Amino acid sequence: MKKQALEPENFFKAACLFEGSLLFVAILLGWLADIDCFASLYFSEKAWVQGFFLTLPLILFFFVLQELPYGQLKKIRYLLQETLGARLCHRHWADMFVLAAIAGVSEEVLFRGFLQPWLENALGAVAALLVSNFIFALVHAVTPLYAFLALIIGLYLGVSLDYGGERQLLVPIVIHTLYDFTVFMVILRTYRNNI
Repeated sequence: MKKQALEPENFFKAACLFEGSLLFVAILLGWLADIDCFASLYFSEKAWVQGFFLTLPLILFFFVLQELPYGQLKKIRYLLQETLGARLCHRHWADMFVLAAIAGVSEEVLFRGFLQPWLENALGAVAALLVSNFIFALVHAVTPLYAFLALIIGLYLGVSLDYGGERQLLVPIVIHTLYDFTVFMVILRTYRNNI
């Protein structure tokens, strides 16, 4: 019998630790580059509401992709079921929210709080948006199509950073967190229904 690389309990802890470590990477890189990766992060009810409503198109996009019979999408769904579904199927929804929140905060502080502003200083706004999200896609390159979808989502998150005319990091953090939470819950529900 083939043993999984990480047991379910260890997988969840490792995923939280890995995602959380990205926050420290962002802080360190920001310190080295003299970029305050939290400069545009502040509490705002408006940002929470915008983040919630801007998540809805991404969730719709996800559900449309779930229904398409394209072979490469089926491959991605299978891969997510076998990696995340199998290792997280016994976790509570609150655990999935914690993991989504850690990922949402850490990845957004790294990519939209540090990398995008840092690249803007050197390349300008449009090039920074493209380059930072190309890197975002590369680190999510599970398959070529998955990387392309991550690029599209990253561009959406990068544009949401300045939604409404003011830079507010909380907006993409909320979107990323709610989107990941929805995806995790769909993966878990599908996996549980198939075992």
